[in-house]
Amino acid sequence: MEFTLTTPALLFSAISLLLLAYTNRFLALASLVRSMKSLYIENKSENLLAQLLNLKKRIFLIRNMQGFGILSFFFCVLCMFLIYYNLKVLAQYVFGLSLFLLMISLFLSFREIQISATALKLELMDLENIKQKEK
Repeated sequence: MEFTLTTPALLFSAISLLLLAYTNRFLALASLVRSMKSLYIENKSENLLAQLLNLKKRIFLIRNMQGFGILSFFFCVLCMFLIYYNLKVLAQYVFGLSLFLLMISLFLSFREIQISATALKLELMDLENIKQKEK
C-alpha cells in the first residue's frame, strides 16, 4: 500500500463531522442540565436528581469523546507533516495512533448512546407509572 499525504487526509472530513456531532450533543445536554437543575430546585424530585447524575456521566463521556477526537485529528495532521518531511515510517506509526485514538472516541460515543437510551427508557417507564396512577 502506498502511504501518501492523501491517506491521512481522508480522515479530515470524518473527524470534523464527528467533532461537530459531539459538540451538538454536548450543547444539547448542557441546555438540558440547566433546565433540569431549575426543575430540581423547585421540586426536589429524586427522579430528577437521578437524571441529572446520569447527564453528568454522559457529559464526562462526551468530553472524553471530544478529547480523543481532537487528539486523533492532531496526530493526523502530524502524520501529514511527517510525510511532507519524508519520514514515512514514523508517519505510519503516527497514523496508526491517530486511528487508535479515533476508535477510542467512537467507543466512548457508543457507550454514551447506550447510557442515553437507558435514560430514555427510564423516563418512559416513569411516564407509564404516572399514567397508571391516573387510572
